[in-house]
Amino acid sequence: MSESNSVPQNSPSAYESDTQTTSVGSQEFLVQFWGVRGSIPAPGAETVRYGGNTSCVEMRVGGKRLIFDGGTGLRVLGRELLKEMPVEAYMLFTHSHWDHIQGFPFFTPAFVPGNCFHIYGAIAPNGATMKQRLSDQMLHPNFPVPIQVMQSDLKFYDLTPGDAFRLDDIAIETGSLNHPNTAMGYRVTWQGRTVVYATDTEHFPDHLDENLLHLARDADLLIYDACYTDQEYHDAKTPKVGWGHSTWQAGVAVAQAAGVKRVAMFHHDPTHDDNFLDQVGEQLKVAFPSGLLAREGMILEI
Repeated sequence: MSESNSVPQNSPSAYESDTQTTSVGSQEFLVQFWGVRGSIPAPGAETVRYGGNTSCVEMRVGGKRLIFDGGTGLRVLGRELLKEMPVEAYMLFTHSHWDHIQGFPFFTPAFVPGNCFHIYGAIAPNGATMKQRLSDQMLHPNFPVPIQVMQSDLKFYDLTPGDAFRLDDIAIETGSLNHPNTAMGYRVTWQGRTVVYATDTEHFPDHLDENLLHLARDADLLIYDACYTDQEYHDAKTPKVGWGHSTWQAGVAVAQAAGVKRVAMFHHDPTHDDNFLDQVGEQLKVAFPSGLLAREGMILEI
C-alpha cells in the first residue's frame, strides 16, 4: 500500500432506526445511511421516504467514525457533525465518479480548523491520487474556492485494491470491484462483527465475482449496489449491461453464496421512486428474508 502518510493502525440485531445521531461510543458498531442514491441526486416528493442524496454511509465503530464515499449525503452528515467539534474521521472512497465525491466541497467540517480527516482511496488508472481528484473538482471553473481553503487537517493515504490495514482494533480489507475505471470495496471487522461496503460493481453474466465473494464472506451486513432490477438490466430497448452496476437479484445471489447474514440494497437508480422501491423491497423479502432497502437516516446496529 503506497501512502501520502503512514497508515494509522454477531449478526445485525433487530435494532433499526431513523433517528439522526452522530455521537460515537467506544463499544458500538452502528451503520447510518446519509445518501443511498446513485448517479445523480433525486430530490422531490416521490423520493422522500428513501431519500434523494447520493452515496454516503457512516460507520461508528469501536470509538471511531468511518465515512464511506462523499456524495451529496456527506453535506447532510457534515451539518450534524458541526454539533460535535472537534471531529476526527476516516473517509474511505470507492472511486471518484461524481456521485461519490460531489458532496466533499460542501462538507462544512473540512473548512473548520481543529478537525482532522484521514482520506483513503485507490490511485486511478490514469495515475491520479484521491487527493488530486478531490482537489481537481474544486478548481476553477468548477468551484469558487480551492481545496486549500479547507482549514481542517486533511491527511491522504493511497491504497491498492487488496490492501489490508488496521485502525487500532478495527481491521479493514479492500478488494477490486467490477466498475468502469475501477472501484474498490471495503470490509470492516471489529470484535468478530463485519460490514462490507460494495458499490459500485457489476455482476458477471456467467459466474459470481470471486473478489466480491471473498470480501463479503460470512459478513453480518453486506451493502450492495442494486441500482437496477434484472428486467431493467436486460431490457431490449435500453439495456444497462456494461454500465458498471448490478441488480438486487444478483445481490441476493452474492449474499447467499458468501454466507452473508443480512444485505442492504443500495445505490438506488434516480428514476426509482418510493413506490417502485417499496415493490422491490417486497420481492426482496421473499427472496432473502433478512434483506432490506437502504434509506436515508436508517441506522443499523451490528
